[in-house]
Amino acid sequence: MLPTHTACVECNMDLYPPQRNFPLCTIANTPRLPEHCVEYAKIVLWEREHPFGEGVAVDGDNPDHITWLYKTATERAKSYDIQGVTYRLTQGVTKRIIPAVASTNATIAAACVTECLKMATSSYLYLDNYLMFNNVDGVYTFAFKSEKKENCLVCSRETHDVTLKGTDTLGVLLNHLQDETAGFNLQKPTLTTVVRGSPKTLYVSNLAQLEAQLRPNLERTLTELEVGSGAEVVVTDPGLKMPVTLRIVLED
Repeated sequence: MLPTHTACVECNMDLYPPQRNFPLCTIANTPRLPEHCVEYAKIVLWEREHPFGEGVAVDGDNPDHITWLYKTATERAKSYDIQGVTYRLTQGVTKRIIPAVASTNATIAAACVTECLKMATSSYLYLDNYLMFNNVDGVYTFAFKSEKKENCLVCSRETHDVTLKGTDTLGVLLNHLQDETAGFNLQKPTLTTVVRGSPKTLYVSNLAQLEAQLRPNLERTLTELEVGSGAEVVVTDPGLKMPVTLRIVLED
């Protein structure tokens, strides 16, 4: 994988199934799976009981948090006669991960070493650039060239056009950036632009003091903020490796 030259992981996200979510009514009223019990402990009981203090969010890498969720989910599972709640399952549901197994890790390591050997010795053409390994029924591998996504938020340096109305507020733009269906799905974006030659911060999500100061901007229209058609807004987010530049296109 060569950054900005070949497809990155984000370019291939459409190949993966969407994250599995459970309806809250099922989790709360009619749990049937061990995953339902873990989700109930995470979403409902954690917010209700605040086991590690009010305002403390679930940390999937904290063993104490996972242990509390595991014990709580186990108690709920027993009350509904549901089997299968384990520590590993609790961690997997909380962090939305698929637990790795030794054979998978060994296969990936072997493939990486093979590619390094080919590049070091020029003994054979190296992988270009996606390898699929299937070990469900026998062993099957397939390699193909994954196409780079031209408007990828991670590896592309292109400016992204966002079409809005002049009467739309900055909050509308923020919601658009946080919308998964719009292709951005950002979590805590920070927006800056240039107005009359001077840099201007429109909104900051991840710093409480600045967020409180700039929150009124969310109710102001783009016209009021002097963000006209053709203006460029630079967006940073913890989920992005580099800033993304948006070009605002205002409709009449």
